[in-house]
Amino acid sequence: MGSELVINTTSHETRIALIENGTIAELYIERSKIKGIVGNIYKGRVIRVLPGMQAAFVDIGMEKAAFLYVADVFDAIEEYETFLDAGEKKEEPAEGREYHPVMHPIEDLLQEGQELLVQVSKEPIGTKGARITSHISLPGRHLVYMPTVDHVGISRRIEDEVERERLKEIVERIKSAGSGFIVRTVSEGKSEEDLASDLRYLTKLWSEIMGRKEGAGVPSLVHSDLDVTQKVVRDILTDQVDRIMVDAKPEHDKIVQFITTFMPKMKYSIELYEEDEPIFDHYGLEVDISRALGRKVWLKSGGYIIVEQTEALTAIDVNTGRFVGKHNLEDTILKTNLEAVKEIAYQLRLRNIGGIIIIDFIDMEKEVNREKVFTALEEALKADKSKTNILKISELGLVEMTRKRVRESLGRLLCEPCPYCEGRGYVKSKLTICHELFRELRREMLDIRGSKLMLTVHPQVADLLYDEERKGLEELEKRFKKSITIRAKPGFHQEQF
Repeated sequence: MGSELVINTTSHETRIALIENGTIAELYIERSKIKGIVGNIYKGRVIRVLPGMQAAFVDIGMEKAAFLYVADVFDAIEEYETFLDAGEKKEEPAEGREYHPVMHPIEDLLQEGQELLVQVSKEPIGTKGARITSHISLPGRHLVYMPTVDHVGISRRIEDEVERERLKEIVERIKSAGSGFIVRTVSEGKSEEDLASDLRYLTKLWSEIMGRKEGAGVPSLVHSDLDVTQKVVRDILTDQVDRIMVDAKPEHDKIVQFITTFMPKMKYSIELYEEDEPIFDHYGLEVDISRALGRKVWLKSGGYIIVEQTEALTAIDVNTGRFVGKHNLEDTILKTNLEAVKEIAYQLRLRNIGGIIIIDFIDMEKEVNREKVFTALEEALKADKSKTNILKISELGLVEMTRKRVRESLGRLLCEPCPYCEGRGYVKSKLTICHELFRELRREMLDIRGSKLMLTVHPQVADLLYDEERKGLEELEKRFKKSITIRAKPGFHQEQF
């Protein structure tokens, strides 16, 4: 079965689900009030240099100063490409050759008050500000343009050596001197014209950015990356995606225009969803999203995994639960661990969990079984576009791994610290409750008789509905020709309505 992109768009929120084999694999959410900033380019000012951390804080106009590490400042390509990550896995160093970066101290490279052009590489996460780099990369459909370096790299996911050489030869020939490009995975098998078209677009875009930089104040936004829909279509739409389903005509037309402009040879099917039932309900996605916010995830055998996110790392615990097996204890443990491997890889993608991850598999006595579980984990993570590094299973049954973190996890995006338990757990945020409420109203409105409706909610949710989210209610009133009155009830739980 092929993959599908299911897109739900409203005035306040866009949600995009990648469906693989009938199951949601990845979820992207962008809210109109909290737009993502990864990929945005700013003209900033250095406000503090920290020699002890070999880093600097840069004012880019955000609430919190952005963080610039010394590795994202220096210019030598051999040193730089070790740290560069434009969303693709890069080439390995040549055999027998290792990189030993000799970095200049940060205080020799930057001074307080200095102006510089920077790009956001990681969203602000938790209490931390955005991570930025002075090495700009502009992703296109087939290429990533690096205007500050002279280098051509090929995605490591392209394994055919003949194809790698062909692509590298083409880019080396058509690029201008002093510029750098990374050939993306989707370029495999593409013609020279496909690559040249991308190259022309990206170099023109860079010229426009440099033109805007000259007259821009400090701090200021010089270039804004694509919105979440265009970004996902650009990066995820491949020959494996059979269909795009979108529930809003303006968004449908925008996607068609984007694909026609930037991917004219792409074969795809895009359909406008016009049923009364909300599109995520039709595909059964709301249940999967709610499940992805839970601590405990049950396995088909009766075992389960526990997912605990902290500030520093994520711990995943595997348990046999109700599964008692048929033969012996070691066989039961192996089957539970192998089933858990698939669920863990799935949950990491769906929840977008990044950073340090510790997986506590059930202890296995036999080395051969530990090797089976480790190999299965490596295989399961191959479908994940985010870069991962895995260490072998320890004697205690622990796996230490990292997964590249660029944006907030699903849990941190949809939830906020719980005021009822002083931060020891989570409840859905007031904004999430408002959006759930809007979806519930769309389901129920057609069945409600009369022209008036009383909505009883928690006082803080009521405040949000009266103020920032009033537009959403007015749209529903206009669409269903019913008036909605909001009643605040202090005794309600925040999630109750």
